[in-house]
Amino acid sequence: MADDLLSRLPNVRGRLRENTAMADLTWFRVGGPADVVFSPADEEDLMAFLAALPEDIPVLPVGVGSNLLVRDGGIEGVVIRLGRGFNQIEVEDSYRIRVGAAVPDVMVAKAALKAEIAGLTFLRGIPGTIGGALRMNAGAYECETKDVLVEAHAVDRKGNKHVLSVRDMDFSYRHCGAPEDYIFTSALLQGEKGDPVEIEKAMQAVTDAREGAQPVRSRTGGSTFKNPPGQKAWQLVDQAGMRGFKVGNAQVSEMHCNFLINQGGASAADIEELGETVRSRVKETSGVELSWEIKRVGRKN
Repeated sequence: MADDLLSRLPNVRGRLRENTAMADLTWFRVGGPADVVFSPADEEDLMAFLAALPEDIPVLPVGVGSNLLVRDGGIEGVVIRLGRGFNQIEVEDSYRIRVGAAVPDVMVAKAALKAEIAGLTFLRGIPGTIGGALRMNAGAYECETKDVLVEAHAVDRKGNKHVLSVRDMDFSYRHCGAPEDYIFTSALLQGEKGDPVEIEKAMQAVTDAREGAQPVRSRTGGSTFKNPPGQKAWQLVDQAGMRGFKVGNAQVSEMHCNFLINQGGASAADIEELGETVRSRVKETSGVELSWEIKRVGRKN
């Protein structure tokens, strides 16, 4: 299947890999292979590829796989994974930082510290990349991506480039209303003048809070469910008696009930079944229907 697909793909300057194990590219370490993974050399390479790509070939952008559950049947079509051509960090005037979509959020926080820019410390507490933060309006510690974004750059399925303001992004809680086919390539973020000593203290506080409350060293996908209005997902899961509950080798974290972990050898089906079981129990005990925050993609076996 991948060989047939490769023959239909445009020539690129970046890298094309067939039958790529998505388990190697996700934090859960589960999931079947992608037919093809494309790592574009730069934005122009991405634009040219999408402009020439046959319309019937599915495309899925993937970052570092921190908030992603790839099903065991793998992913049809082309997975686009941004890399070196999208990892720039440039400090600009007026306490702004322009970053590529492949830059890990934590590296943006560190760059802001070095430049004595406050207001971006919360990014230290978000796993994943800037591209993912844009797509889901990622947030932590009372701050969200929408609070610091000036503009985002994206490429659509036809290879056209777009520059979006915060209003264009149509942000809400863990949601971005920009068209689903947009692949974000960079962002301009706004900070403020800060004291490096205070910024470093704040970053350390975020680090300590994460490591003290979340299973950051486990195979996990980060927060599993969105917080319902006025409530905490982890509390609802705990009240439903699901702390430590298992399906196969997938488990609700004992440390933080809104994290599912792969104890080793779990399948994507195990993790998804565990999540759905949790949702069902929470609905039974509280009447609240939890929504997945983790994105589930791919074919079921």
